Amino acid sequence: MLDTRHIEQAFGDVETALARRGPGVRPALEALAGLATKRRTQLVALESRRAERNVASEAMASLDPKSEAFAARRSSLRELSTATKALETELKETEEALSQLLDTVPNLPHASVPDGTSEADNVVMRTWGSASGRAAGGMEANPAEDHVAVAERLGLLDMAAAAKLSGARFVVLRKEGARLLRALINWMLETHLTAGYEEVWVPAILNEAALRGTGQLPKFEEDQFELVRVEGEGRRFLSPTAEVALTNLHAGDLLAATDLPKRFVAYAPCFRREAGSYGRDTRGMIRNHQFDKVELVHLVAPEAGEAALEELCGAAERILQGLNLHYRVVSLCAGDLGFSARKTYDLEVWLPSAGAFREISSCSWCGDFQARRAQIRYRPEGSKKTEFVHTLNGSGVAVGRAFVAVLEQYQQADGSMVVPEVLRPFMGGQTVLRA
Repeated sequence: MLDTRHIEQAFGDVETALARRGPGVRPALEALAGLATKRRTQLVALESRRAERNVASEAMASLDPKSEAFAARRSSLRELSTATKALETELKETEEALSQLLDTVPNLPHASVPDGTSEADNVVMRTWGSASGRAAGGMEANPAEDHVAVAERLGLLDMAAAAKLSGARFVVLRKEGARLLRALINWMLETHLTAGYEEVWVPAILNEAALRGTGQLPKFEEDQFELVRVEGEGRRFLSPTAEVALTNLHAGDLLAATDLPKRFVAYAPCFRREAGSYGRDTRGMIRNHQFDKVELVHLVAPEAGEAALEELCGAAERILQGLNLHYRVVSLCAGDLGFSARKTYDLEVWLPSAGAFREISSCSWCGDFQARRAQIRYRPEGSKKTEFVHTLNGSGVAVGRAFVAVLEQYQQADGSMVVPEVLRPFMGGQTVLRA
């Protein structure tokens, strides 16, 4: 969430920054500024009342309990206590309203984020590799097939079984298909471990506080799979991404400067309802209700945030380069940024059958936006004050979409698929998959 003091002190700057995301931010900002001012006024009044109450209480100690002066002081003290409790109630109500409103306001775009209102305004930073032959997706006599056609012909994908078991937007992988997905996961994890990441195994069920800490709630509640509530327990959700668990590992913690940076990696199944996306990318493995990701999360000191974003993006790029997949890196414009992000690079992989690039990783620098929500602080060396850490997250990479890209970019004219070299040790040495 945003810092209310910053909103109060630099309202114009905050308004200008948020306006880059699109119209409609001013009413919420004005409400925030008004509530923040109200809260400050109530705090001052409350401290004044408490001070008066303390003085009155001390004065009573020197009076004769049977005297008229004592009785008058006692009556005055009761009135002060009643007024103090009323102010405490009003302050609590104001703080709750302020917190609820803050939960709906997105992060401020970084100054380096390009202007724009939609993905059409995103800026291509660089492109790696090239599409040639069948992988170019041309309209030659033997054009590229989409991943579903390739996978079903090779016996890797069983959509009928998935529909029978779970319904639409789920998949069943069989034989070498299941093994290829596992190979991708294992190779990605080993690659990130070699680069110095700490591997973590995280729960697939998370509590409400964790999702609020990273911004999935309340903004994206309709996309979450909420579990049936158990009496006496709080709300529980299927994990939408390992980012939630990894970031919240240190929720409420005070870290030392020497604890930073922290770099975590986790493989985890992810679950999203994808509300509002019906009709888009429903074929195959592009947009499913259950999917797999190898997720990367950084916790760093504020001054290291921008450099950490480049490092994070580089870690995801190493995966795509190791697989020799044609891709590009795009800087998202202000209007296309995610709710919690202040700056994002999307990695988009080439899909020959579509003749287009599709997102496979989104690497975001969130500044202190998530850390403020999750209360993750650190104490800089030599300082008595604490600060919020900066959090970053990115897929390293989305496993299902890597599976799709490998199928499409490695398909051969004879209907077979070449196994990427880096995956062969995890595939029992297989070099080619045939029907």
